[in-house]
Amino acid sequence: MMQAGDADAEALARRFAALPALLTEDDDLRRRGAEFCTTCLIGIAAIPFLLTVAPGMTVHLARGPHLMRSFDFSVRGTAAAWTRFWQAVPPPGWHDLFALTKRGEMTIEGDLHPFMAHLQVMKDLLALPRRRAGA
Repeated sequence: MMQAGDADAEALARRFAALPALLTEDDDLRRRGAEFCTTCLIGIAAIPFLLTVAPGMTVHLARGPHLMRSFDFSVRGTAAAWTRFWQAVPPPGWHDLFALTKRGEMTIEGDLHPFMAHLQVMKDLLALPRRRAGA
């Protein structure tokens, strides 16, 4: 039986699954991330996604669970974190990945070198679902 929190996570996961399509509409982000290459785990509440970014900012998104898959780093957030982070204008303290880690609503773990080397690209990539706020 699906619970209310599960329904929220499913809605957020569907929103995040649109990430590759949203990226194709953003020429500036694809240009800025042209050299970015990583595989990371993005946790949308309890739903894991494996995000692979290849040179040229080509992304592949695979919904988990993924058994025995390796990744460079993970960014995992609660349903509340992603819900507020993806608002058209997020409230203060919910607007940034590091603000969410400070609140305890998000964790960033693993080999952070590729994350930090392309920090603004990664932040902008994960914020793309904001464009569907209210949709």
